[in-house]
Amino acid sequence: MPRRCSSFRLSSPPGAVTIISVKTNLRLVILADTHGFHRQLAIPDGDILIHAGDFCLHGDLSELDDFNDFLGSLPHRHKIVIAGNHDLCLERQPGESRSRLTNAVYLQDQSVSVEGITFYGSPWQPEFQGWAFNLPRGKALREKWDLIPEDTGILITHGPPHGILDSTMVGQNAGDEELTRAVRRVKPSIHAFGHMHESYGILKKGPTIFVNACICDAMYQPVRKPVVWQLK
Repeated sequence: MPRRCSSFRLSSPPGAVTIISVKTNLRLVILADTHGFHRQLAIPDGDILIHAGDFCLHGDLSELDDFNDFLGSLPHRHKIVIAGNHDLCLERQPGESRSRLTNAVYLQDQSVSVEGITFYGSPWQPEFQGWAFNLPRGKALREKWDLIPEDTGILITHGPPHGILDSTMVGQNAGDEELTRAVRRVKPSIHAFGHMHESYGILKKGPTIFVNACICDAMYQPVRKPVVWQLK
């Protein structure tokens, strides 16, 4: 059961979101790496929609605008979005991009309490071909993961932890070791991510359910379905 919190807040910058209800039996709809194909998808109904980054292909503002319009057409009561390495505009034009993303809560090293559950979102991943939100392995990434609060019930990152749903097409585990350590520390009920198109799936390990929700496969074709998870 994801952890419940006594207060409702969005971490710094403060004051952006107030949630007034607490509901059990929540239905999560989780997806990632849609790469501009969001309008081709059948999105299941649910209470909370989570997008774990890479909604863009090229990363420009026009793609963000289209994605935001798409989000506005969906019936989910709550929508939570983080950026991925293809969402370049959110790193290069952060103020303009955030102002245009009006139909979801955008998290970047922040937490938000929704329906009494603390969600934490972060876009960072190990350096990869000079894309957005890349950091060197080791200290730089560890400093980002150290920001994850202990009361996180559902963790959303773009990249996977090392050794968990992170295999490349040549069988290499490309996830981040420091993120693995952070997940062991925080013990979220669910850790949702994407980035590794080849490793779509769900894995339970210890107290955490890991969800790689990549919609696109390794050939950037939108062949997967969003993951639906019912919280009891």
